[in-house]
Parts: sequence; C-alpha cells; structure tokens
Amino acid sequence: MTKLNIKRTVCARIPTHEGTFQLYLYDNNQDQKEHLALVVGNISGENVLVRVHSECFTGDVLGSLRCDCGEQLHNSMAMIARENRGVVLYLRQEGRGIGLAEKLRAYNLQDEGYDTVDANLALGHQADERNYDIAVAILRDLGVQSVRLLTNNPTKIEALEKLGMAVVERVPIEIPPNPENEHYLHTKAERMRHIISFSHHFTPPQESQNGPHR
Repeated sequence: MTKLNIKRTVCARIPTHEGTFQLYLYDNNQDQKEHLALVVGNISGENVLVRVHSECFTGDVLGSLRCDCGEQLHNSMAMIARENRGVVLYLRQEGRGIGLAEKLRAYNLQDEGYDTVDANLALGHQADERNYDIAVAILRDLGVQSVRLLTNNPTKIEALEKLGMAVVERVPIEIPPNPENEHYLHTKAERMRHIISFSHHFTPPQESQNGPHR
C-alpha cells in the first residue's frame, strides 16, 4: 500500500455558537475525501484535548435522534472552546466507515429488529470499519504530541496508541439516551465495549413484531 501523505490545503476562521475555531482542510493520497481539523489555541505539545469524530450526516447535520453523534460533536466543540486549547478532527468515515447509503440500509434493518452491529454484519460489513491513520497524521502535522481523548470508545484509544499517538487521559463524552437511541447506546456499551456509565438505566430491548433485537 502507498505510504500515507497528507497535505494541509487551506485554513480559515470559523465562528460558531460554541466558540471560534481555525478550520484546517486536508487532502491525502489514500482516499478521495477531505478531512478537517477544528483548532483552538496553541496545540503544539503535550496533553491536548482532542475529539476524533467520524462524520455522521444524519446526526451532525440533520440532528437525527437515532444516534448521539451530533450532540457529541457539539459538546466536544464546547469543551475545547472553554479550555481554549484543543482539536476536533472531523474524519469523513460515515457510518463507521461503510458510507451513507449502507448506513441508511442498516437503519432499515434496525427498524426490523437488528441491532447496530448485526445490521452491519448482515450487509456484509464489519461492525466498525474505521481506521485512524489520517487522524494521527493530521495531529502530528499540527504539532500534537499527546492527547487527552474525548471518547467513550476503548478501541479508538487503542488504535491511536498503536499508531504512536500517546493517549494520556480518556475524557468521557456521554450523551443521555432518548427513546430513539436507547437501544443503540445499549448495543455500543454491551457489544462494542463503549464505556457508558448510565448504561444500567436502559430498559431491556423488546422484540419487535418483525423479529427480535439481535
């Protein structure tokens, strides 16, 4: 496989409700996607507060209640803005890497009773197909040497550390469940090792008329 190369192409000031960020756009030679970094303050050095966020059109843009992605994104932006130092990486890895069309097909299977893991598997995908090579390359380009990672996902921590980016602290980014995403969050906690402290408040999954939750 060709060695990964990234290129910072442009940067602009982006004022938001959460705070003002510098938005960096990156090209790369591995995919045809433009990945982004929202930056606050001087992030060169150690112990930088970082959110590695994978694109979720339905949650980030439309405000879908099926997941917690949009709220995680904006809460992370707010936390980093308050600290006045940090990075939100926005990776174009829709649907845990399977793309928007396949994610919507997985949603249809979930409405039939599959959970988020088995829906992906039924479509011929892995439960999670993301990788974080580009994330670590961008962090290094920005001068980040170690991170305090905003995540509930141990797999993400392990992936960054395997790629040589030290994770000195996990900072929880938990979103209270709603009736639309309760089972989804339960599945992430039970089947994908996500650390969600309120998972014991979830109601047991109920069988739908189309089949059981799997």
